[in-house]
Amino acid sequence: MTDKNQEQEQPQTTAEHLVSEEELSQAEPITEEELAESLGVETEEASEDLGAMVTELQSEVARLHDELLRARAEVENIRRRSEEEVSKARKFSLKSFAESLIPVRDSLEAALAHEQQSTESYKEGTETTLRQLTQAFERNSLKEVAPAVGDVFDPNVHQAISSVSDPNHAANTIVQVLQKGYCLSERVVRPALVVVAV
Repeated sequence: MTDKNQEQEQPQTTAEHLVSEEELSQAEPITEEELAESLGVETEEASEDLGAMVTELQSEVARLHDELLRARAEVENIRRRSEEEVSKARKFSLKSFAESLIPVRDSLEAALAHEQQSTESYKEGTETTLRQLTQAFERNSLKEVAPAVGDVFDPNVHQAISSVSDPNHAANTIVQVLQKGYCLSERVVRPALVVVAV
């Protein structure tokens, strides 16, 4: 089929579906009322319904906007309170531990205030002070890490200062404890210093 034939056929198909100009000129124009009636809606009712819907939607938007502002304010208040609580927790986290250590200091100062003491009373005072310090540690979850000779070396709570070849001890066991370690609530504050067998 040539281009010319296609052009001739195309207007014919389009013309079949269109209303002729003559029919169009004879037709009466459709009014808004007729259009609304054909759609099953009355114009006054439709405009009233639309007005009511707009008013309702505007009040809903205002309500949601108010809720949003309140929610933002609440989140800001929670954030501010949390920051204050964290700040107070940091500031006063050592209060309990400090209260436990004050009697220990008092005992040491009392011991130093007495110039003429026997060795026995000095030793007794030192033991009492050590008991107070131990109680303070226990109240605040500060525990000793004091491995015994022959215990297996644990790198999580022990620090090997040196290693020695010792036929009396198995490899990777503790030969000597140089200094006790301490843990605060399962967290190592200071590892125990040890010598390990290889």
